[in-house]
Amino acid sequence: MVNHKKNPSDDWPPKPDGRQAVLHTRVVTDTGGGPDKTILLSAPFMAKTDYWLAAAYMHPPEDPGFEQVRQRAQAVGCPFIGVPDRGPLDQSVLRRMLQICKHYDVKIWHGHDYKSNLLGMALRPFWPMKLVTTVHGWVKHTTRTPLYYAVDRWSLPYYHHVVCVSEDLLDRVAKLGVPADRLTLIHNAIDERTFSRQYPAPQSPLRKPNGPAGPHGVPEGRLLIGAVGRLSPEKAFNNLIRATHVLVEQGHDLALWIAGEGDSRDELQVLIDHLGLSDRVKLLGFRADLIELYHAMDLFVLSSLREGLPNVLLEAMAMHVPVVSTRVAGVPNLITDEQTGMLCEIGNIDQLADAMRRVVADNNLRQTLATQARQRIEQQYSFTKRMDKIRAIYDRVSGVATDGSPQANPAAPISPAVSKH
Repeated sequence: MVNHKKNPSDDWPPKPDGRQAVLHTRVVTDTGGGPDKTILLSAPFMAKTDYWLAAAYMHPPEDPGFEQVRQRAQAVGCPFIGVPDRGPLDQSVLRRMLQICKHYDVKIWHGHDYKSNLLGMALRPFWPMKLVTTVHGWVKHTTRTPLYYAVDRWSLPYYHHVVCVSEDLLDRVAKLGVPADRLTLIHNAIDERTFSRQYPAPQSPLRKPNGPAGPHGVPEGRLLIGAVGRLSPEKAFNNLIRATHVLVEQGHDLALWIAGEGDSRDELQVLIDHLGLSDRVKLLGFRADLIELYHAMDLFVLSSLREGLPNVLLEAMAMHVPVVSTRVAGVPNLITDEQTGMLCEIGNIDQLADAMRRVVADNNLRQTLATQARQRIEQQYSFTKRMDKIRAIYDRVSGVATDGSPQANPAAPISPAVSKH
């Protein structure tokens, strides 16, 4: 009898001849998060190098949000593979990842979270590849968070190279026993060519009461505050809503749009209704048109309690949107207070409201912050420059010198460093 069962690899994207495969791996739920923007955009930025980048994403089966992640990958031209993942005991994930590595002759495994880091370690005895990971930050705290920390404490010292996106993460990873010669700080970055607009910008059609945003229109003369992120406690959107309420009570004519989905949606809507802000504060849900959303904003606010270096903040700054942010993680290294943005203490609603008030009340301050923020992005957070640094790491772990010739002493074989912690 002929077996007509379809091979999963039949649907996988083809790999060009003569290029080394780098497999970016990550666990994702729903519509994903900030790290996906960096991961997926990396592929087209490496298109003219010796490295061919693909993304293999583990996801819960039948997750309705996963199709949005796949579409985002397709939109930017990133080769993409979905790997159904039914949880910690699903051994098919390991088998499928090994199949992918063999199919593409993967030379470099690039993990992006605790599970992909652990899988890289588990697969390497069966497939000889170099291990690289990017630490984006341990942001969402759940009952499993201590387990995630433990996995990274064990696995990261064995990796050929570890990239951290902020200074605080660099310090924390160094304390796990990763030696300095295998540890690099590379900030998140933005494709400044795509995220760009003139300032002041013309009125966005999203603001029209009967425009593309439908019922979320903004009356003429009302300033629009924007926020983007997963609706979960660490983003502290409840603090942002309360700070907006303070300013409205003081007489400032404001609206607030929050784009994103998450478990806290119902709780946030109850708060909005309780404060009598249902005509001013809107939960937009997932939005694929973030650039148009930034066009509509007069101010962007990051109210988070925990972050790495958030891409949404970089995007807003690149789009000439003045920003207010908590002093979370790597943000104070990105924003110079009162020059490229306004900073306030984490969790302090009064300080958050005061920083927002100063920006919404002063048009000249908004323009100054917006202009200087864009300059900061262009000078220090260019995606092209970031990918040059990533390519140099790939060259190093692969044993390639900067001139393209083999190195006499390629990256050291995998071995743990001795940790004092």
